[in-house]
Amino acid sequence: MTENSVDTARNPLAAIGGAWWLLLLRGIVAILFGILAFLWPGKSLLALILVYGIYTIADGIFSLGGAIRGGGLVPRWWLALAGVASLAAGVIAFGWPGLTVVVMVTLIGVWSIVRGVLEIIGAIKLRKVINNEWLLALAGVVSVLFGLALVAMPGFGALVLLWIIGSWAIVFGVLFISLAFRLKKLHGSAQG
Repeated sequence: MTENSVDTARNPLAAIGGAWWLLLLRGIVAILFGILAFLWPGKSLLALILVYGIYTIADGIFSLGGAIRGGGLVPRWWLALAGVASLAAGVIAFGWPGLTVVVMVTLIGVWSIVRGVLEIIGAIKLRKVINNEWLLALAGVVSVLFGLALVAMPGFGALVLLWIIGSWAIVFGVLFISLAFRLKKLHGSAQG
């Protein structure tokens, strides 16, 4: 057992706080994705699929990185599953770029619901370890509501879809960045 694994076993906050930057990166990528969605409103569905594919693959990589770096604090299956779901959505987006709007909207909706549920589960598991886990739960709720709206009304036009996706990504990113800085602050106070 390494000295680092002993530290994370004694102080679970060290494991979470040490990986705060992964949440920060996920938040930044989400905000960048949201901004790009607003900047390309007149582009084709292919642009949406490519941007979405890049975002989900990056999010999946960061999620899996968080699962690997978690330090054994809680069962990390939910974060690993979220990462795999994101990677799968990205591969599907690149593998079948000619998907129709309705299928793509449904795929994004289902992915958002799955991710949101997993984020809520993560917040519940972390509630005994950190304060302000509600940010993660709120990000999950926003994702679930967004996903349900897309699944219920898959006929949205591409422009409206881009605005909704861009807004969701920016809100999600801001919430994750807030959580990252709170974890960094908690990590600093736990080490001091």
